[in-house]
Amino acid sequence: MTKVLLDAKKFEKIIDGKPVQLFTLENSNGLVSEITNFGGRIVSLWAPDKNGNFEDLVLGYDHIERYENPPSEVYLGALIGRYGNRIAKGRFELNGNIFSGAINNGPNHLHGGLKGFSHVVWDAKQINKQQLELRYLSVDGEEGYPGNLQITVSYTLTDDNALELEYKGTTDAATHVNLTNHSYFNLKGAGNGPVADHLLQLNADHYIPTDETAIPLGNLESVANTPFDFRELKLIGENLNDDNKQLKMARGYDHTVAFNLADKNTRAVLAIEPKSGRTLEVFTNEPGAQFYTGNWVTGCGTGKQGKIYLSQESFCIETQHFPNSPNQENFPSTLLQPGEAYYSFCSYKFGVQA
Repeated sequence: MTKVLLDAKKFEKIIDGKPVQLFTLENSNGLVSEITNFGGRIVSLWAPDKNGNFEDLVLGYDHIERYENPPSEVYLGALIGRYGNRIAKGRFELNGNIFSGAINNGPNHLHGGLKGFSHVVWDAKQINKQQLELRYLSVDGEEGYPGNLQITVSYTLTDDNALELEYKGTTDAATHVNLTNHSYFNLKGAGNGPVADHLLQLNADHYIPTDETAIPLGNLESVANTPFDFRELKLIGENLNDDNKQLKMARGYDHTVAFNLADKNTRAVLAIEPKSGRTLEVFTNEPGAQFYTGNWVTGCGTGKQGKIYLSQESFCIETQHFPNSPNQENFPSTLLQPGEAYYSFCSYKFGVQA
C-alpha cells in the first residue's frame, strides 16, 4: 500500500479558544507520522514492510470531531497526564493535604481525569520537518492536582526510523507527574486483524498484579510460570486466553511490567510481525510500561480508511511509572518538587527483518 495522508483541513478547528491543527513529520527514509495538537495525539505512523510496502501502524480517526466526541473514549494515540494509569479512589496525600481527582474509571481516577492532557489543546511549534514541540501549562488545581505544571513534549522522527518522545516539566508546588503516550499499534497495519500472531519480547522479570478494579495489589510478582513471561520471544496470543484470574479480570493483558534496564539505550521491548517482517523496538528511561492488548477497543467507532477497530487487534506499550504510585511507598516515586526537572523518554523504533 502507498501512503495515504490525511486531509489536514479536517483537523482545523478552534477548541477552547485555541487553534487545532494536524502536523506532519517525515524522515529521509519516507516514514511519516501525523500528529494533532489536540491531546498531542499520534494520528498516523507510516512504515514499510520487508518489501518496501507502507502501512499506517497506529489506530486513529481521520477528523477532529471524532477525537472530540468518540463513541467510546479509548485514548487513541493520546498524550496522557498529569497521571497516566490509575490512582486508587482518585485520592492521594501530599504534605498533609488530601487531593482528590475525578472518579472516571470504576471507583478510580484514570489518565488524568475527565479532561486530562489527552483532551486539551497544546501550543504547537513545528521545529523542522522531523520535529514537533508541544507546550502546555496545567494550572494549579486542574483536575484536582496541586501546582502550576509547565510541560514541553517533543516528537522527533529520526533518520534511524524512530519516533522519539521527550517529556520535560517543572512545577511551582509539589505534585505527582506520570506522563505517557497511548498509541495502539498493529504492525500489519491499523485495522488489519488481530495481533495475537505478533511475536513479543519484554525485558521484564516482574509484573504488577492488580485487584478487580485494576489497582496494584502492592507487590511485584515474578513473571516465571505465568502468562506474563515474555522474556523470550513468544506470540502475544500464546497465553492470551489462559484460565488466569489476572487475564480474565482485564479481558486480556492490561498490566504494568517492570523493566530490567541499565539505561535508556537498553531495549525494553521487541515486537515482530512475521509476515510483513515489520519490527518495533521500544527504549525508555521509565521503570515500566503498561502492556495492553486493546481489550476495550470495540465500539470506539470507524477509524481511518473506513476501518472498524476491534478489541485485541492492537497493542499498547505505555512507558511510565507504576499505577497508584502516590499511594504506594514501595513504588518508584512520581513526586516532582519545585526546582526539580521532570524528564521522561520513549522511543518507538521501526524496522524490518527478512
